Amino acid sequence: MGLTIAIDGPVGAGKSTIAKGLADALNILHLDTGATYRALALGVLRAGISPADRAGVEAYCAGAHVSVRLDGRTQRTLLNGEDVTDQLRTPEISAAASAISVYPAVRGRMVALQRRIAEDADIVLDGRDIGTRVLPDARFKFYLDAPEAVRAQRRYLELSQKGFTKDLETVRRELSERDAQDAGRAVDPLRQAEDAIRIDTGTMTQDEVVALLVSIIHSNSRPHKEEPFG
Repeated sequence: MGLTIAIDGPVGAGKSTIAKGLADALNILHLDTGATYRALALGVLRAGISPADRAGVEAYCAGAHVSVRLDGRTQRTLLNGEDVTDQLRTPEISAAASAISVYPAVRGRMVALQRRIAEDADIVLDGRDIGTRVLPDARFKFYLDAPEAVRAQRRYLELSQKGFTKDLETVRRELSERDAQDAGRAVDPLRQAEDAIRIDTGTMTQDEVVALLVSIIHSNSRPHKEEPFG
C-alpha cells in the first residue's frame, strides 16, 4: 500500500476542500468518498424510492453501479456509466445520502469500492468512517472539527454561493440533525479513530490547515492522540 491519508469529520469541518488541497500539496490523488454515497442517493431518488425505504434502497443498491474516474486532480463520479458529478451537491441529495448511508448493504458496497480505489495508490480519502472503517491501517489519520456555529456558517455560505436559499437557522438545525444521524447510526458511525490527530479548523484558514497537515506528514511524527490542534 502506498501513502494513505484518512480525513474524517462532521459537516462543515472543511474535509473535502482540505483533502483536495493536501493532495495537491503532496502531488497525490484525492478521493471524495461522500460523492459515492451521493451518486447512489441520486439513483434512489430518480427511481422514485424513498430513502427511508430500506428494502427498496438495498434492492436498488444491489443493481446499481457507482464508479469513480480520477482525471489528474479532478474526480468524476459515475452512476451506471453516466457522469453525475455536477448533480450531487444539492441539499436534497445531501439529505438522501445521509439517510441511505445507515443501511449495511449500502455501506458495504461503498466501502469495498473505496478500498479498491485506494489499493497501491498514494491517496487522500475524506469522509466519516475512513480512519475507522475504510482505511483502518492508513499511515496518517486526521479528524477535522469546528464549533457548530462555525460549521453552520460555512455551510450557509456554500449553499448561498450555489444559489440555494435557506436561512442560517434552518441550515444550523439541519446540520445538527445530520451530526446526530451520522454519529448515532448503528453501522460505521462518525467517530474519531483512536490514533487520529484531531484538528480544530474553526479559527484557521484552509491554507493554514493544509500547511499544518503537510508539516505533520513531512515530519513523520505524531503528537499524543489527545492533544488537539487549532
